[in-house]
Amino acid sequence: MTEELRVEGLSVHYGGVRAVKDVSFRVPAGQAVGIIGANGAGKTSTLRALMGLAPRSSGRIGLGDKDMTGVRARDMVRHGLGYVPEGRHVFPGLSVEKNLLLGAYTQNWRRNTREPLAEVFELFPVLAEMRGRLAGALSGGQQQMLAIGRALMSRPRLMLLDEPSMGLSPKLVSDIARVLVRLRDEGIGLLLVEQNAKLTFEVAGECLVMENGEVAMSGRSEQLRHDPRVRRVYLGL
Repeated sequence: MTEELRVEGLSVHYGGVRAVKDVSFRVPAGQAVGIIGANGAGKTSTLRALMGLAPRSSGRIGLGDKDMTGVRARDMVRHGLGYVPEGRHVFPGLSVEKNLLLGAYTQNWRRNTREPLAEVFELFPVLAEMRGRLAGALSGGQQQMLAIGRALMSRPRLMLLDEPSMGLSPKLVSDIARVLVRLRDEGIGLLLVEQNAKLTFEVAGECLVMENGEVAMSGRSEQLRHDPRVRRVYLGL
């Protein structure tokens, strides 16, 4: 069962610098929300703060009826959050299959890994073909698929994805978009942080535009897609 994510008044400081300033939003159960913005807008800091990987100076985080504000980063996955970090961060010296199995560390190792592993291989057939190959030998696009697959191994109800299109060819970006749409349609909630506004609008029904650590605009993706400011700054139109 999916659950709504609620973020209220989130702020992040690094020393004397406030990287995220009083950000609030919701990700309804089983839906996709995007966050777009230029480099340094506070997108990644927002995502890392939600996972407990960046210092939260204020704010509350809720998932369903649970208060997640004080939950440690290592326990977030146990509460149903999957995380695909910027830069993929696969384990290059381990095989594709072992990378995936590490994503299932919250599951009963023998009983509950076979089915999600088969599902990941069905979603990304190339990973099945390369299951014994070292992750470090994969292309950038294949490593991105591996990072998404690893997050899916824990059977998350909500996935947080940080720049999944970074460094990928247009075709691979389209492939990743199709996978994200499928996951959304299967009821997994998505919080998608991206510079690629076109990808975000394709996947997410709602979107936030961040500038200088704050939410500058928010609304339905279809509305923002046609907003002159968004089209000029983020779509180059």
